[in-house]
Amino acid sequence: METLEIMRDVNRLPLSQQMLIAERIIHSIRKREQTSLETAAEHLFADYMADENLTVFTKLDCEDFYESR
Repeated sequence: METLEIMRDVNRLPLSQQMLIAERIIHSIRKREQTSLETAAEHLFADYMADENLTVFTKLDCEDFYESR
């Protein structure tokens, strides 16, 4: 089924069903994005644990931040 056909069919539905479809699509996209981010983090974890250059600035996390004016 082509995108235009899907859109035509969705537009024929009552608004409540259109909203339900939109919510489910957004939920699906967010879930896929979260899964991708988790996978990337898992792949990079060993690198961050082994290479101090990747985490050198985290030593500043406990430092106070002062805005210069």
